[in-house]
Amino acid sequence: MANKLFDELTMRGFINQCSNMDAVKDLLNNGKIAVYLGSDPTADSLHVGHLVPVMMMRWLQKYGHKPIMLVGGATGRIGDPSGRDTGRPMMDEKTLNKNVAGLKKSYSKFLKFGNGDQDAIIVDNYDWMKNYSHLDFLAQYGLDFTIPRMLSMESVKKRLENGMTFLEFNYMTFQAVDFLTLYREHNCVLQLCGADQWGNAVMGIELIRKKCGKEAFVLSTALLTDSNGNKIGKSAGNAVWVNEDKTTPYEYYQYFRNTPDDLVEKMLKIFTEIPLNEIAEFSKKQGAELNEVKKRLAFAATEIAHGTDAAHAAEDAAAALFGGGGNNENVPSFDLKMDAPMPVLDFLVAVKLFDSKSEARRMVEQGGIQIDGQKITDKDYIVEPTESIMVQRGKKVFLKVKIS
Repeated sequence: MANKLFDELTMRGFINQCSNMDAVKDLLNNGKIAVYLGSDPTADSLHVGHLVPVMMMRWLQKYGHKPIMLVGGATGRIGDPSGRDTGRPMMDEKTLNKNVAGLKKSYSKFLKFGNGDQDAIIVDNYDWMKNYSHLDFLAQYGLDFTIPRMLSMESVKKRLENGMTFLEFNYMTFQAVDFLTLYREHNCVLQLCGADQWGNAVMGIELIRKKCGKEAFVLSTALLTDSNGNKIGKSAGNAVWVNEDKTTPYEYYQYFRNTPDDLVEKMLKIFTEIPLNEIAEFSKKQGAELNEVKKRLAFAATEIAHGTDAAHAAEDAAAALFGGGGNNENVPSFDLKMDAPMPVLDFLVAVKLFDSKSEARRMVEQGGIQIDGQKITDKDYIVEPTESIMVQRGKKVFLKVKIS
């Protein structure tokens, strides 16, 4: 079984770049190693764009390797400059702690944690970084990083044009020390990362070589993009979150159910554990049969992230709304205290379908809102309080508003 792992990862499209392909293939196929993947706590949940390396880590654990999931309590205080034109906003301590807890919750949906040899563990780089004074850090690592090498990184080149700060410039050194620390404490020899983290990650293997005289490795995955080629992430405004308090299981299901035809095979390979021979058959489907494949994709992806019961509930809700069957009770709902008629724009903001009344007004005027099956085009329309109100935004977003 072990000899199939690298082929499985390759055929599913996980592998983008590797620091030493032959060595990593041998490590993954012929032994059991510790592998780490990190994420900074810039939000209190992972989103779908983060999940390509997380799903790859899930496969590694399935084949006997030990996942180490790192949350960047320290690096989150700096802000990764990779792929950005401006610096990241600084977070207060309360927000950081909330986000770290949220990331731990997200990871636990995809990996088995515990004390066994291949059970995943969670570490926080703040636990070791907090012990360094600035002078200590420079004394231990200052000679291991050269300015020309750091300036050669693409993430640095891009940010230099926009006023990169000294704070951000230190980011790659912190991430390199993370890898060195995990190598020393957990014999971790492989880091997984997204393609945009490649430069930061290879600094870690260079530091391990300098400090320990040993080889470590980096394996990157391709970035997930939408049908327009845009990176999927919260900064792009198109994030689909993993934690259910930010994106409901129904919305998560619908995201995969609405996958563009040309991306179905790719999404099946990355976000499900459906065997490759079945996916090959699915890829031949067209028309109505392809729609059934999309339902299979949506159920399988939702089942991994939210469990079997939630996947069935999401499936039933979709059937009730789009197929004339299924259980209407599983449609996403919102509890609203409403004891008097309410202007439609205020109502739409109150139930959190829009962040502002100006956004709601545009959708109303464009004919994109229905209330209990009636299209609403008058921005001054008044919503009357009843026991339950079904709201539709666009063609695919439904919300049952329960009035109290």
